[in-house]
Parts: sequence; structure tokens; C-alpha cells
Amino acid sequence: MTQELTSPSPAPQAAGTGRGPGWWRDAVIYQVYVRSFADSDGDGIGDLRGARERLPYLKDLGVDAVWLTPFYASPQADGGYDVADYRAVDPLFGTLQDADDLIRTAHDLGLRVIVDIVPNHTSDRHPWFQDPELARQRYLFRPGKGESGELPPNDWESVFGGPAWTRTDRGDWYLHLFAPEQPDLNWDNPEVHTEFEAIMRFWLDLGVDGFRVDVAHGMIKAPGLPDIGHGAQAQLIGAQVLPFFDQDGVHAIHRAWRRLLDGYGDAHGKHVIGVAEAWAPTSERLALYVRPDELHQAFNFQFLNAPWQADALRSVIDASLAATASVGAPTTWVLSNHDVVRHTTRLGGSLARARAATLLMLALPGSAYLYQGEELGLPEVTDLPDEVRQDPAFFRGGRATGAAGPGTDTEAAPDGVAAGGQDGFRDGCRVPLPWSGELPPYGFGPGGSWLPQPADWGGLTVAAQTGNPASTLELYRAALELRRRLPGLGDGTMSWAPAPDGVLAFTRPGLLCTVNTQGHDVGLPAPGTPLLSSAPVTVDGATAQLPGDSCTWWAI
Repeated sequence: MTQELTSPSPAPQAAGTGRGPGWWRDAVIYQVYVRSFADSDGDGIGDLRGARERLPYLKDLGVDAVWLTPFYASPQADGGYDVADYRAVDPLFGTLQDADDLIRTAHDLGLRVIVDIVPNHTSDRHPWFQDPELARQRYLFRPGKGESGELPPNDWESVFGGPAWTRTDRGDWYLHLFAPEQPDLNWDNPEVHTEFEAIMRFWLDLGVDGFRVDVAHGMIKAPGLPDIGHGAQAQLIGAQVLPFFDQDGVHAIHRAWRRLLDGYGDAHGKHVIGVAEAWAPTSERLALYVRPDELHQAFNFQFLNAPWQADALRSVIDASLAATASVGAPTTWVLSNHDVVRHTTRLGGSLARARAATLLMLALPGSAYLYQGEELGLPEVTDLPDEVRQDPAFFRGGRATGAAGPGTDTEAAPDGVAAGGQDGFRDGCRVPLPWSGELPPYGFGPGGSWLPQPADWGGLTVAAQTGNPASTLELYRAALELRRRLPGLGDGTMSWAPAPDGVLAFTRPGLLCTVNTQGHDVGLPAPGTPLLSSAPVTVDGATAQLPGDSCTWWAI
């Protein structure tokens, strides 16, 4: 008898919060890039009210928590990661009441809420930086080199391209590892520590369940700010320890924050977490951020960077699990976010590979992060006109005037990750979501959208994919429902199983996962009953045919 399996549509499931201690260890967390998720007021920019109105969609999708990118008061020089007031909501996104309403609605639906905190730098419009005396105490100012101080203090480069230093009217220089509008804070100043602990308490009091720590590896710089002696420094991020990133001193900050989070959680009868966005050269160094007295999770960019090859994927998975097991932490898995090329495009422009990679990720032990729109199979938009692009790296990299030269990778796009994008910049993964309809803005809001949406996205909308068992959206819904229902998925153990070349096979309690990374069918003995597959899998008697670039979950 021949049996074919595609992607069944699961019954609607509510995402519950009553998962007991350690809810984050196997949580599926959905990233909302606020300005591109849903627009409620017609200005073409997503906002908190729009996000709140779409929360039932996330509940039905089956995720456990929502991570919101910055919505704080900001001049928006870098999409809100240049914060002028950490306790205020930018009018672009709504009001503090809108934030409160969103958190309450999420909790009513059984969703937890994680918000960004940006501790490496502020906006140059922050009151501290606007006060010349305070600025020189709380940011990193240095005299320049050269006869009259006309040269930068060292050779550090901005992640967005160009020097990491800007000279002031007073003749000294300030450090900005990102845009000039984002001066780096001086974490040797105790007042900086005090302020950020107060900021955390403010949002915890409003009800958030945790923080994603932006540039968690960046607050401490090497003593003396030594030269690096190497150009194209953005390419080195995540490949080696740099004097401005992944310095050992950052761990004292994270230990203090863990004490704050644990103390607050104990006092209020809840679990609140910290998640490190940390680039480290090895899985072992990344694991330092999630030691028992530090943060709860760290993004696993080694997995995101892995090529679509069985041996490479197995090596990254083994290294990741071993490193986190050594400190008793869960492993996290991520394929896309607002800083990297969407994985549908990055994996060779192959939706089949993207679907398979997702099922692989959701079968692995630990926690998974999804980026808005990946559940729709959205590709990277690679043909945005220069006049609409807003990534500061685009302008710092000299591309705004059509200058020749290589593209500038961003902090979250080290060598290789930019493959398939537009000059290595980030606007292409930030195009607003398509919700319904045949024409832009596809239900994103009552007006247009701040970045143009492709004219051929009508078939990719939420409405178009809902109820279609072959759609990527229904594959995600089915996978998340099974992950919730099957006790062997999520946190726990796994073991590798024998498999042909180019195929990965591993077992979880009650489940076996097979991943065919080759571009053609591979036959093997049927390992059990197929539960879910990213592409139709054929079982004929005792033999299974795995389609090329596919992943299948089997009940064993």
C-alpha cells in the first residue's frame, strides 16, 4: 500500500502559560518587528495597537510568547534601536497605555511578552548625551590621535561601515559601534548600571515576562581600547573575540541582571527571563552567557549560519547541545530575524529547504524563535529601490549614491549570512507582512506600507494560506500543535540514528526525525508511521522515499 503525507491542518490550540517552572526551556517565541507587523492608524507603519489586534492569530498559530522589537521614544535612526527615552512609547507606535493593553491582552490569550532592551548604546538625543558634562561621564569619549587630535583614537570600525568614532565641536571623539546617532555607553560608570536596572523594573512592573538584550556581548570594551589592525571588522564578528565585543567583563553585568530578574520573579510569583543577543566565536563561549547565574537563553547564530549540508548541520547541533548541557541551559534555535536574510532566500531561494529546516529546528531539544512572516514562507525582498531603503548600514556603506565597492554586512550578518540579500543590508527582511487581499498593502493597514510590498505576494497572505493543507502556514500550525501535544518534543534528550549520506536522522522520545539535505529522493527502510512532512513522503510497504530537501517526523 502506498501512503502519501502532506501537512494536515491541526485543530486550533491556545498557547497556555501554565507550563510550570522553566517555561522558556522549550518555548516557541515569535518575533514581532513592530513597524512591519500590523498598522492600525493608516500611516503605513506598524504599531502596538495593530500588534494587539493580531495577537489572536499568534495564539492560533501555537506559539508560547511574543518578542517585541523596540517601540520606545526614538528618532528612528536605526529602526528604534537608538533609544531616547526607555520609559516612553514613541508616538509612531502608540502610547504607554497601548503597551499596557497589549501586555494584558497577550496574557489573557496565554501568551508571554518579551521586550527589547538596548544597553550598549542610546540615541544621541538621549538627555544624557545632550548634556555635555553628563555625556563625558556616561559615554566613551577620547582624545584623537595626530598633531591636533584630528585622527580617530583607534582603528575600530562601525558595524554599519566607516569609522566607529565621530569628532565633536570640542575636538574630542565619541565611540559608536553602530550609527553616529548611537553613542556607546560607558559601563565603567555605576550610574549606567543603576539606570538600566531601574528601566528593567519599570517594564517588569508593567507586566513584561522578560527582556531580549540587544548586543549583549558589547557593553564592555578592552582596557586601553587597543587597535585591531584589521579592516572589514564586521566580518570578524562571531569569528573571534574583538576588543569591543565578547569581552569577559560583560558577564558581571548579566549576573547582576539575573539576580534582579530572579528576585523580581520570586517576589511576584512568576518567571521572568533574559535572552542574550550575543555573537561569540564558539558554542562554548556562547554558553558562558547562559551559565546558571547569568541569562536564561542566548540566540544560537551558529545554527542560523550553518549551510544546508547534513554533516555541517550535525556538527553545529552537536556543538550547540554539548555547550549548553555543560552549563545546564536549554539550547535555542533560530533561522531568521530582522537582521538577516530570510532563510527561504538564504537557503538557495528554496522554499522546500526552508520548510525542511523549520521542521528540523522544531524537532530539536530546547527553545525555538520564529521571525514574523517565515510561517508564510516569505522570501527576502531583493529589489527595493534605493530611494525607499532605510537601513543605516546602506547609507554608511556608500551605496546610497551608487558608489562602487563591496556591500557592508551588519552586526547580525557576518560572512556568509548576507548571501541572497540586497547588498548585505537589512531592509529586505523588514518589508511589512501580507495579511489578506490581492494587492498591496495586503491588509497590513488602512493605508500603504513604509516599505513597498511585492506585487506577487497575494498568494502568500495569511488569508490565502489559511485552510490550505499544502501551505507553509498550515505546516507551521501543524508542527506547533504536534510539538505541544507530543511529550517527546521540546526540552529533553535526542540521539542520532543511522542514515544514508546527506540524510540526518535522530530520535526523540516517541519520535524520529529524518532530514534529506540532498536535492533528490532518498530511499530508506520506513522507520515508523509518518506524522508530518515538509513535502509529500511516500511509504510503500517497508520502504520510504524521502523527497529531496525535506524533513519528516515519524511516530516510533
